[in-house]
Amino acid sequence: MSESSFRIADVIDPRKIPEVQPVTTVGIDIGSRQSKAVMISGDYIHTAITASGVHPAETAKRLVDKLLKASGRERSDIAMITGTGYGRIALQFEGIPAEVITEITCHAMGAHYLNADTRTIIDIGGQDCKAIKLDTSNGRVTEFAMNDKCAAGSGRFLEKTAEMLGYQLHELGTRAMASTKEIQMSSQCVVFAESEIVSLKAKNEKGEDIAAGVHFAIARRVCNLVNRIGLDPELAFSGGVANNIGVKHALESLLNRPFVTPRLNAVFAGCLGAAVIAQQKICGTAQFDTTPQEMEVEA
Repeated sequence: MSESSFRIADVIDPRKIPEVQPVTTVGIDIGSRQSKAVMISGDYIHTAITASGVHPAETAKRLVDKLLKASGRERSDIAMITGTGYGRIALQFEGIPAEVITEITCHAMGAHYLNADTRTIIDIGGQDCKAIKLDTSNGRVTEFAMNDKCAAGSGRFLEKTAEMLGYQLHELGTRAMASTKEIQMSSQCVVFAESEIVSLKAKNEKGEDIAAGVHFAIARRVCNLVNRIGLDPELAFSGGVANNIGVKHALESLLNRPFVTPRLNAVFAGCLGAAVIAQQKICGTAQFDTTPQEMEVEA
């Protein structure tokens, strides 16, 4: 578990700061691998992150406790908690209004508040990946495509690759950047891709080159999603895999367009958006509700 605090003026797009409301809200993103939380309170944004536990409700409670400690606030100061992510349905907080919002909606709003010019988002989590287009006037989702049927385009595939190559997960992207040979990974299924990695190791291919091949295979899969909705600048990368320099490089190479670098770790984009939406709902400034289509796709 780790937590940090930032001045709102240091991380939020200056054009969105006037829209931040004077109420304390919390956004919680319960992912399949990691759980994150953001508290917006006064002039500050407080963040916390931890490994997702077996029980999402307990994980969420720990995150809230850490945010309260970091902010110096009391539980009674929280006006609303909004949950999103893999385990969002399990979130309940006695005495505090709570609501559930889809990941797509929350990542769009979070990216919008980090950079109001963002029009396309690539979100890669532990078990799925998404391509999202949004309206720059309000952060509303206008179109999206997602892949949640196979782990080959997700953080889980990277974890398995690191394990098979004998690397720590956090060093996999850096290792891939040291590659000197292009290796094409042909498999589109994570199970067959694992067999392909075993075969490449048997041929004495370098771990760095195999890692780079995996990163580009993931990027090509994600690019197929982007092609379905169309690519509009500016481009944001959210989710835990956004911190992998190898995937980021592969995507920028294939899309021929750079990602905008946010001033807050992109792993917090979803829960930031959730906290913002909570403020909008309390203050009556929300301009939209989650669409039935999004709810159906993410259910």
